[in-house]
Amino acid sequence: MAPAKAPKSEFPEGIKPMLATLVDEPFDDPDWVYEVKWDGYRALAFIKGGEVELMSRNKKSFNEKFYPLYHILKQWNINAVFDGEIMVLNDKGVSNFSSLQNWRSEADGDLVFYVFDILWYDGKNLMELPLSQRQAILKEVLPLADDRIRLSEVFRANGTEFFHAAQRMGLEGIIAKKADSLYIPDFRSREWLKIKIHKRQEVVVGGFTRNEGSTKLFSSLLLGVYEGDTLQYVGKVGTGFSVKVQKELMERFRPMIADDCPFHTVPDYNKPSRFRPNPPRADAIWLRPELVCEVSFAEVTEDGVFRHPSFEGLREDKKARDVVREKAAHTDEVVKDEPEPLRQKMIAAPKDKTRKSLLNPKDETQVRKICGHDIKFTNLSKVYWPEDGITKRDLFNYYYQVGEYIMPYLKDRPQSLNRFPNGINKPGFYQKNVKDKAPAWAETFPYTTSDGEHKEFLVPKDEASLLWMASLGCIEMNPWFSRVQSPDYPDYCVIDLDPDQNTFEQVIEAALTVKKVLDAIDVPCFCKTSGSTGIHIYIPMGAKYTYDQSQLFARLLVNIVHRQIPGYTSIERQIKNRKGKMYLDFLQNRPGATIAGPYSLRPKPNATVSMPLHWDEVKPGLKMKDYNIFNAIGRLRTEGDLFAGALGEGIDLEKAVKKAKSVFQ
Repeated sequence: MAPAKAPKSEFPEGIKPMLATLVDEPFDDPDWVYEVKWDGYRALAFIKGGEVELMSRNKKSFNEKFYPLYHILKQWNINAVFDGEIMVLNDKGVSNFSSLQNWRSEADGDLVFYVFDILWYDGKNLMELPLSQRQAILKEVLPLADDRIRLSEVFRANGTEFFHAAQRMGLEGIIAKKADSLYIPDFRSREWLKIKIHKRQEVVVGGFTRNEGSTKLFSSLLLGVYEGDTLQYVGKVGTGFSVKVQKELMERFRPMIADDCPFHTVPDYNKPSRFRPNPPRADAIWLRPELVCEVSFAEVTEDGVFRHPSFEGLREDKKARDVVREKAAHTDEVVKDEPEPLRQKMIAAPKDKTRKSLLNPKDETQVRKICGHDIKFTNLSKVYWPEDGITKRDLFNYYYQVGEYIMPYLKDRPQSLNRFPNGINKPGFYQKNVKDKAPAWAETFPYTTSDGEHKEFLVPKDEASLLWMASLGCIEMNPWFSRVQSPDYPDYCVIDLDPDQNTFEQVIEAALTVKKVLDAIDVPCFCKTSGSTGIHIYIPMGAKYTYDQSQLFARLLVNIVHRQIPGYTSIERQIKNRKGKMYLDFLQNRPGATIAGPYSLRPKPNATVSMPLHWDEVKPGLKMKDYNIFNAIGRLRTEGDLFAGALGEGIDLEKAVKKAKSVFQ
């Protein structure tokens, strides 16, 4: 039963589940517990007065789709909200996602609902109780008369050993949870972690694809393995390639291009998936099946195709005709069965190695220790985006979650603070000088501006600075292009496509023209939405050249671009002289100038984010509101930091200028 100290509350309607953060390796910590990472559909079960709603994480009803589970829950005489995973199990008890996708009736497989958390019970909100207490309550109250509803086992174990056990049993991965973690709906927590297990396989490269409108040398490789004398298609891989690797592979591919498909049957390489329901149209170029590469992947579907493959590299030590599908033997036929359950480990002294979730969803004023500094967060229900109902609390939670991604673009860079303390519909103001205003622990950078005024700029060193800026109402983050270690030498050159009376389709066309020009002179570039109306294109400079040199290079580029699309672009500095045309802004490349950095929120409707993009995403149909406070973190967990190359080794400017003049003049 729910303890007396749990607060009373109304039945929660339509909340979304708390999510786990992906990490790259297992760890050992006595303050954490471990669960199997089931490969299914996340679901919340809302049960009240005989009424049941089995709901997906995107708030879609599963009542009809998984009707056996719905009918079981309807029989329960209980008022509660449970969190769990719906899946189909094979005869070994391992979840099979492909079977779940194809499940239509009980004849299609053994459908089960593994329950691992309880959020509300009999009039009381349990989400503010520690996980260990919620699990104890769950174990006591969950009806288990039907085997299709199961309690997900929790292990107090050595995390590394638990991971290796899951690996040997062919599971997808494990979940690690802080034993005292609270439950925060619709929040990706660092106190719940997921650690995936990936398999690897050698495969034959039978061709490659190019997506329509893509500027990449290729979009994916088409893979196969031999079964007898025939090459069987096993999927395509589109991740794991750097620009350098793509160029090297294309050099290998050119003499191998063939007229005929090498696979036993022509693969459906344009087939949509649940992760990309509307993939870009691709064309295939076939190759003689001679090259072997290695890929990592999550699992093999029932039709023999790899899920989530990633390119690991070419294999020069194996002949293509020797590449066959690797079939793992059953673990219990090779080694002893794993202990069930795993033996509990001794509990060591508490070790607070991880930071807590930032803000609970209730208290209006909260103080949190960030990087060793106490920061006070107030008026958390204050609405910053009125049309969208987005609050200060949402702002803080976003910057806390995005911190590891945004900090490389803020660290050691003086900031222009663009403050909106009363929300986006009220006037904002810039603050550059923080002398005698910043906390004692904050670092500042003394600088005399072009008008002779002496200022001390805030210089973020860690996420405490980031969240302190957010506490001032800094909705967006505006860093210098250079760092305090080399203030006169920018890390990147920026082309800012600033539309006036232009359509966003024209902005996209202009961005692709910039990319085409830079590709022609072998200069790498990285693009992001501005989060407002335009697109920003960054060129890595590596702090090797002055602002003047960077600006002259940008000026050369925009002149070339303007000559190619003169009908709707302008390089006139004065707005009145542009006559409504898009400004190809190169003058941002000067000391002290700032634009909204990567992953910054913007004070615009929909709480848009300045989001780095794959170049094949820069195409008609792209919308600024596609990337916002609600989906940016999920995208980052999936795609990673697409902009890291902008901080990489700088270009050879002299070589680039010479080539530009040679090619375009």
